[in-house]
Amino acid sequence: MPVNNRIAHFAEEVAEWRRDFHAHPELLYEVHRTAGVVADRLRSFGCDEVVTGIGRTGVVGVIKGRSPGSRAIGLRADMDALPILEGVSRPYSSVTSGLMHACGHDGHTAMLLGAAKYLAETRNFSGSAIIIFQPAEEGGGGGKAMIDDGLMQRFDISEVYGMHNKPGLPIGEFGVRTGPTMAAADRFEIRIVGRGGHAAMPHATIDAVYIASQLVIALQAIVARNVDPLESAVVSTTMFRAGETFNVLPQEALLRGTVRTFNPAIQDLVERRMQAIVDATAAMHEATILLDYDRGYPVTRNHEAQTAFATEIARQVVGADHVDTDYPPTMGAEDFSYMLKERPGCFIFVGNGETAGLHHPDYDFDDAAIPIGASYWAKLIETALPA
Repeated sequence: MPVNNRIAHFAEEVAEWRRDFHAHPELLYEVHRTAGVVADRLRSFGCDEVVTGIGRTGVVGVIKGRSPGSRAIGLRADMDALPILEGVSRPYSSVTSGLMHACGHDGHTAMLLGAAKYLAETRNFSGSAIIIFQPAEEGGGGGKAMIDDGLMQRFDISEVYGMHNKPGLPIGEFGVRTGPTMAAADRFEIRIVGRGGHAAMPHATIDAVYIASQLVIALQAIVARNVDPLESAVVSTTMFRAGETFNVLPQEALLRGTVRTFNPAIQDLVERRMQAIVDATAAMHEATILLDYDRGYPVTRNHEAQTAFATEIARQVVGADHVDTDYPPTMGAEDFSYMLKERPGCFIFVGNGETAGLHHPDYDFDDAAIPIGASYWAKLIETALPA
């Protein structure tokens, strides 16, 4: 089955919804306008139930099939944007300076709305399609918040599926794999407290800038010399803050960064070695160094049976030659991982073509992907829940 004809017919309308979301980006849980538009559209489609406020600002639509059935399958899209200044002027550019949809969540939301419109019109399935719109994917853990609010139990969801656009993957193609597909994402903060003083008399100080610099280098040894080369890990220091002027050695310095892993044993190793490096460096320089290590999103791990099913659906939409079933895992993270820990399912990538990369100020979702993604959602429901 190629792209659904009915969805193709109203794809431009869905693209207009996407551009409206793009023009009005919102952060984390503050997606009040977006969630309101989503809820209004779901009601206009004739969804049997529309529930707001799940996970603070999440929205869920329930569409019942034309024949009864006990199964309910969840389809999830994310709604939040990023604190990035848009780099390209477009007719639908962000109206809020410093915020933009640089990860394609505007497209994800629009594609799922397009599928919901079709499913509510046709209802050519049994059981229930649970249409999930999540806030705060970009570091806020909105998926977990919705789970904590009883998402799975309240709607009796048996399986759950997610999708993300992928720059570099051609339009009309999908990428998927069984098992770990996106990494666990941890955060760390290291506060160095030394003894400040005059920059011309460093011998009378405990130089927090020098110590922090040593730590930035030393942390790289964890992956280079402690992690098995056949395993995967990333340790990145992303913020270094110290001092105010040219002739003062500051009292304190602050480092922040991220750790990415696939294997829980490697995750434990990195945290343990990081603490050992911090403790040894503090002793060596007679400084006080405090490590705050925060475990974040878990590994996004696709379930075998559901991945095989999702792969077959993708093949029916775009053809077998356009579905990569061994798509490389990424060290990026995704809080759909929380949903996959609660229910079996699959997270798939849909091609976004040769666009700028995710989280780049020049990025834009390609509207040509809309009928492909929406058709995938519709076909998944109609196949998993046959009338």
